[in-house]
Amino acid sequence: MGIFRGWRLLFLSLPLLVFVPLLFSVSELHRKPNLEQDLSKNHAKKFDHLVLGPAAGQGLPNRLQCQGLKALNKTHSLPSSRMLSSSDNISFVTVFAVYNSSQIACRDDKLCNTVIVGNASYNKVERSMAILDTFINFIQVSVPKSNVVILSDPASELPIHRNNVHLLHIHGDYSREKLMLQRIKSYIAFLETRYEEYIQRKNHLDNYIFTDSDVAVVDDLGDVFKKYPDFHLALTFRNNKDQPLNSGFIAVRGTPDGILKAKIFLQQVLEVYNSKYMKASRMLGDQLALAWVVKSHPSFDVKRFTRPEAFLDEIHGASVLFLPCAVYNWTPPEGAGQFHGMPLDVKVVHFKGSRKRLMLESWNFYTSYAASDYSDMLCLILRSGRTKYDF
Repeated sequence: MGIFRGWRLLFLSLPLLVFVPLLFSVSELHRKPNLEQDLSKNHAKKFDHLVLGPAAGQGLPNRLQCQGLKALNKTHSLPSSRMLSSSDNISFVTVFAVYNSSQIACRDDKLCNTVIVGNASYNKVERSMAILDTFINFIQVSVPKSNVVILSDPASELPIHRNNVHLLHIHGDYSREKLMLQRIKSYIAFLETRYEEYIQRKNHLDNYIFTDSDVAVVDDLGDVFKKYPDFHLALTFRNNKDQPLNSGFIAVRGTPDGILKAKIFLQQVLEVYNSKYMKASRMLGDQLALAWVVKSHPSFDVKRFTRPEAFLDEIHGASVLFLPCAVYNWTPPEGAGQFHGMPLDVKVVHFKGSRKRLMLESWNFYTSYAASDYSDMLCLILRSGRTKYDF
């Protein structure tokens, strides 16, 4: 009887043995990097701690291979080896707006509750600033001699005091409902200003990379301008019939011709946005307008979006380079190649939507262990990217 009673207790305790790992906090993950946590099957639930699942792409060639949180075949260069790279003429440009919820009565817990990441606690506004700060951190490690330009509403108070980080106020409507529309307008205004300054004073022109602020640049992007010397602007694409282009990464060559052609191209996108996709102005309108401008060109072959290879095409007078999202705009789990893991040569990770906590957690993981490269951190991202978090 004692033997049967023992087996019964063991059987009843099995569910606890399976789900106890999910209860560990992020701080526990940092203290025990080899801890294996089960990925919840309830994708609708948001978690306030990292949840690790299996790493996609195991056994596939040219994909990151992970053993726990240890990368087996991924090596990024040390930041010190990039100091002499040509990337010192790159400026990263992002549009950023703060929506202050402190004046809203705390009738809704979602507006008032803070979230904790590592040893830091954030309210709703502080979360956005933390994401922006982490965005800058990744750039300054991966492309250390580059500049960061933040385009923002003059009414926004952004306490940013960082080396090589510049705040530029551009008037417009930065409300949530019109932010994607305003982003295109701000990009156009920025390029217009750079072009006029060059014409009037022959100012130095950088190569420009326009990105969302929830991206992590994890490798030097100078190769885009060296490897592909003939493009005016570059877009990232994925194998998605309705939304093949993602606006979270747009590169512009820093020549008068490149800046002018890119500005004219984006003005066409803005016109299509205003005329066809205003109902999607809060989200996706810019991507739908981008796709319309590109696919409406008579000679463009949309089948090229099905192959994850960079290609060049002329679209309405501009030489446009199309770069695969899998490398230059990889998103867990909805980016191209999501079911096939992370490419070994990934350069930009895009933490869309509910993955923003993961962006902060990844940076904390990298700095906590003083890693010499991003390899293990990429395993953390790969194994955590399918989970919805509370950010």
